[in-house]
This record gives sequence, C-alpha cells and structure tokens, in this order.
Amino acid sequence: MTLHKKALLSEYFTVGWNVVEGIIAITAGVIAGSIALVGFGLDSYIEVASGLVLIWRLRKHGFDDEEEEAAEKKAVFFVGATFFLLAFYVIYESGKKLIFQEQPEESLIGIILAAVSLIVMPFLALYKKKIAIEIKSRALRADALETLACSYLSLTLLLGLGANYLFGWWWADPVAALTMVYFLVKEGWEAIREARERER
Repeated sequence: MTLHKKALLSEYFTVGWNVVEGIIAITAGVIAGSIALVGFGLDSYIEVASGLVLIWRLRKHGFDDEEEEAAEKKAVFFVGATFFLLAFYVIYESGKKLIFQEQPEESLIGIILAAVSLIVMPFLALYKKKIAIEIKSRALRADALETLACSYLSLTLLLGLGANYLFGWWWADPVAALTMVYFLVKEGWEAIREARERER
C-alpha cells in the first residue's frame, strides 16, 4: 500500500470516528449543559471538515506540481481557520457559563467518551504525522496537529467533567474548556501563516 493510500485511509478513519464522537459528545453535552462537552463535539465536526478537505487534497496527488501546491495551500488555510472558529465558540460559551454561573449536570457518558478518545487520538495523530513527514505534506501535518489537539481537548474534558462528577466543581467545566483556547489559537495561526507563506 502506498503512503498516499495510507494517508487517505487515516483520513477516512478520522472522519468516521469524529462523526460518531461528535454525535455522542453534543447529545451528552446538551443533556448535561456542559460547554466543554459540546465544544468537544463541535471540535469533532471541525475535524470532520478538516478530514474531508484533506481527503480532497490527497486525491490531488499525481496531478501537476502547481495544482497540487494550490490544493495543499487551500487545505492548510482551511484547517487553520477551523481552529479559530472553535476558539471563538469556546470563549463565548465558557464566559457566559462563568458569568451567569450556569451549572452543568454530571455526565458519565462524557467521561467515558473523553477517556476512549484520549487513548485513540494520540496514536492516530502520530500515525498521520509520520506519513506527513514522509510525503512532505504540510496540510496533513497540520491535520495531525489538529488530531493531537483533540487529544489535549480529551484530557481537559476528562479533568473538567471528572472534577464536576466527583467533587461538584461546576466551574471546572468552563475553565477546562477555556484552557483549550491557547492551543487552538496557536495552531490555527501557525497553519494560516504557513498558507500565506506559500503564496509568496
């Protein structure tokens, strides 16, 4: 199997996994009133969008260099923009929860989902990063970083939901969500900057 086919398979898995993960996270988050869980679910669909763009980009492999470079640049820019969209949502919703002291319910389903994701996502991210280096794809590398961000989100989600579940610390949920913002903005800016540099 060629490296590009392996990359495509990793993106198909990413899309499938995140569709299911997003449905579970958003449903459980709405039921519990958890911004961290809903934000995690929305991130899953941002990863779906990113994965679909990467599938489109990887299917451009084998075309002329100029067309492939244009596809790579668009894919990198799109992935970067999705980071900022999620960061904006998390800041708005977390701020609202803290100001109005909206207390989420405990979510055992969310805790289990975060734990499983924390196991799966790092392996997937490292696998995609390894292929990205070998095929020299900045877009796939950016997408691998987004998958790694999902691992980080899984950890913060697990800590926030766990603190609320075990100790009743309602504020841990929006605070956990806000800790995601730095990483999201940092990776988003780096991806967009990379896309702009390719235009020169």
